[in-house]
Amino acid sequence: MDKDTEKDYLLKAIAAFKRKFMVISPEYKILASSSRLDGTIDSEIIGRHCYKALYGRSLPCNNCSVKEAKDKRRPALTPKQGNSLDLDEMPCYFAYPIFSGDDIEAFVSMDFDLPTRGGLEEKLHRSNAFLRNLIFSSVDCVIAADKKGKILIFNDPASQVFGYAEDEALNSLNVRNIYPGNQAFEVMRNLRSKEYGGKGKLKLYQTDVITKNGEIIPIKLNASIIYENGQEIATIGFFRDMREEFRIKNKLENTQIQLLQAEKMSSLGKLAAGVAHQLNNPLGGITLFAKLIQEEYDLEEGAQEDLRRILKDAQRCRDTVKELLEFTRQTRHLMRPHDVNQTISRTLYLLERQTLFQNIEIETDLDASLPLVQSDIQQLNHLFMNIILNAAQAMEEKGRLMVKSELMPNGERVFIEISDTGPGIPEDILPHIFEPFFTTKEEGKGTGLGLSLAYSIVRNHGGNITAKSTPGQGTTFIIEFPVADKENQGEESGDKI
Repeated sequence: MDKDTEKDYLLKAIAAFKRKFMVISPEYKILASSSRLDGTIDSEIIGRHCYKALYGRSLPCNNCSVKEAKDKRRPALTPKQGNSLDLDEMPCYFAYPIFSGDDIEAFVSMDFDLPTRGGLEEKLHRSNAFLRNLIFSSVDCVIAADKKGKILIFNDPASQVFGYAEDEALNSLNVRNIYPGNQAFEVMRNLRSKEYGGKGKLKLYQTDVITKNGEIIPIKLNASIIYENGQEIATIGFFRDMREEFRIKNKLENTQIQLLQAEKMSSLGKLAAGVAHQLNNPLGGITLFAKLIQEEYDLEEGAQEDLRRILKDAQRCRDTVKELLEFTRQTRHLMRPHDVNQTISRTLYLLERQTLFQNIEIETDLDASLPLVQSDIQQLNHLFMNIILNAAQAMEEKGRLMVKSELMPNGERVFIEISDTGPGIPEDILPHIFEPFFTTKEEGKGTGLGLSLAYSIVRNHGGNITAKSTPGQGTTFIIEFPVADKENQGEESGDKI
């Protein structure tokens, strides 16, 4: 193919190009044009400045691709002014320099449309879908609102926590209404301050929110203000429901307290066991020889009284030792299903005829249909005897004792309530009453082991014991025991407790 034919094809190709195609000098004069431009004949624009001939301007256009190619000495692509992504395509100007050695001889300028709108829309749609999926997949509540409080975003966790459907929240709920009282204004005040993560941000801020049904829920809030051109236009918050975390925290704290209590009681138990065994033998000797002297010698009344005092005090010591041994005992007890009502009645029968109870009115309200409790009867006797005696002593032998038993609503635990009309327990003492050796009684009237032993017995039976008291109005002990399994009702077991 000769040169003339090649040039002829190139010219035909340029002429067939349906866009503006011009050769422009470095001075912005049109040197050549491929076709008519908006009804203008080529000869009418050749030699004229492009900005004057095409746009009636006195200076080059701000987005002139020729100017940019001239400044950068390389091809340049610039969008047309006045166009946006809302058009079907993105119209652009493209220019590249024609070099003659190191000098630029002219520029080729053309315009064309980038077929990008569809691609951009698809990409934008995917981006929006991903963002929505990201927000609605969050495990935390995500709520966004404009300056007036109109909710713009309300994800599924927010619906579950607050009780509003998404459409309901978007159409009729104001974001201020999810906070109790004036809390919404407090949140915005802190959001605009620098105290909680910087201006326009809240980090790990704890507050309360209110649900559709009026329930107050503790939450942890991370929020920020959305700005546009320096102006607040919206807010977005990530709300974490703290109810479960608080529940677990309280459970762990209670478990820790129980572990500390168990460890304390175990350590004291080992010490008490050693002391008890060391005291038993000499106490036995004291009692034996005191009785021998009583029987074998004819002593005057004063000496006899002294011996009786020795025997009485020795017996009190033996009783204390017995309590210590019971407190520390870890042997296998015989566990059987027992009637708690029967145990309570037997204990009251043994006690009510004693002098201590002569001026105490005893009231009982025992549920006759109470199911059996898997328990060791001796330890139950000891438990109820201890608490009832404590109540009588607290009332100073005058008052009213009330004993009640019933089945709890879940049908899985038996509930026993023992109340007195004594002076009550001071608030600062109440948390310590189940601690070993803790007592408020006068010296010689108590060892401080009674309630700690009661606590140990109840816990070993899988139950729970608590006390509530109002000074001047008496004290109530509440005991819970698990009901014996139906298949084991009437059977014996040798469970270790």
